[in-house]
Amino acid sequence: MQELQIEAKTENLNQVQSFVLDFMTKNNFDEKTKMQVDVVVEEIFVNICSYAYDGKSGPSTIKQEFESNKIKITFIDSGKQYNPLEKKDPDISLDADKRPIGGLGIYMTKQMMDNVLYEYKNNQNILTIIKEKV
Repeated sequence: MQELQIEAKTENLNQVQSFVLDFMTKNNFDEKTKMQVDVVVEEIFVNICSYAYDGKSGPSTIKQEFESNKIKITFIDSGKQYNPLEKKDPDISLDADKRPIGGLGIYMTKQMMDNVLYEYKNNQNILTIIKEKV
């Protein structure tokens, strides 16, 4: 398992993405899967930066491991409790300008990943994404 402890600031996004993509490259993931995971990592990390600490920064930890032909990436923050999996999926049949703002990122995450898990433990949000190697 690898771990990156980093301040939840959008200017640290490139470092987070490199951390994950380097790990996936080392474990021979295909380009399509790397691209899907990269989009999801960006969405989750930017949301932590933007909302977990009410516009301020705070600590964030990203853990990743590769086992049983799957990558498992866990995002941990100590911000306000929020379970994105409880948010109702957006109605994607509506035109973009008629759809309420919010929810599209976690919807895309659930569509692109094989599994998405959330728990709140020890005053921390713990969001885990799992993607199988093709």
